[in-house]
Amino acid sequence: MTDYAAILETIYADVQPLLVQGKVASYIPQLSEVDAAQFGMAVYCLDGRTYSVGAAGQKFSLQSVTKLFSLALAFSLEGDAIWSRVGREPSGSAFNSLVQLEYEQGKPRNPFINAGALVMTDILSSRSTASDTAILQFAREICDRQDIEFDLAVAQSEHGTAHRNYAIAHLMKDFGNLHNSVETVIDSYCRQCSITMTCTELAKAGSFLANHGTIPWSERQVLDASSSKRLNALMLTCGTYDAAGEFAYRVGLPAKSGVGGGILALVPGEMAIAVWSPGLDETGNSLAGTYALERFTSLTVRSIF
Repeated sequence: MTDYAAILETIYADVQPLLVQGKVASYIPQLSEVDAAQFGMAVYCLDGRTYSVGAAGQKFSLQSVTKLFSLALAFSLEGDAIWSRVGREPSGSAFNSLVQLEYEQGKPRNPFINAGALVMTDILSSRSTASDTAILQFAREICDRQDIEFDLAVAQSEHGTAHRNYAIAHLMKDFGNLHNSVETVIDSYCRQCSITMTCTELAKAGSFLANHGTIPWSERQVLDASSSKRLNALMLTCGTYDAAGEFAYRVGLPAKSGVGGGILALVPGEMAIAVWSPGLDETGNSLAGTYALERFTSLTVRSIF
């Protein structure tokens, strides 16, 4: 049996020199105050075994990792109908680009760029009076914790600097691809991004996607196996901003990252892995976190390739 505890300790030692090299997401004022020199990592195996190292018990803002939760929830409710409003292709552009959205007449390239995530929020807002609360409740269910909460200070900080997201939302509204008010969608989106978890909680939360769409401990099917496969594919091709190709080359796992420094990665049929280190590289992905996942797949010989 693979000694995951020892492997995590090895990775923890290996990443130390990288912890002073990344830069926190300073464009969200509340995130600029986070100490970049932190690192946590957790593995949740589908049989319930859990391994962790470092600051794996430290809460952090999930930010764009929550786009995976809103997509899974919207897909479970609407099915393939969501693809009439959002694409499934890598963007090749910044996650908050307006240029591509204008050129493609208000239809986002994929659900993991900001425009696509706003469409998912809009879909959920049409089905719920409080889509952010619906996503929070979903997050609580998939990580089996009722104490998961928003960080309202982060939400307020993000809302105060959401000028580009407002521009994206207004542009999509103009093209007819936003059905609720811009203010409703932006408010909900900012609170959604502020959801906090630990690495241990996040790894458990992602395990249903490693388990063909079924929550391992409750056996509730969130998505059928085919839909889960499709979300895994989107994570691989679009989940790490415009560095998805490089990430797939180095790590070889489906993953979703966030500018809070978290990354959720999956080994389908085996486990979910969460890593957090708030220092980011130039593409907005955790510098130490990406390296840690690369080392994990090398040391365990686990990848989808």
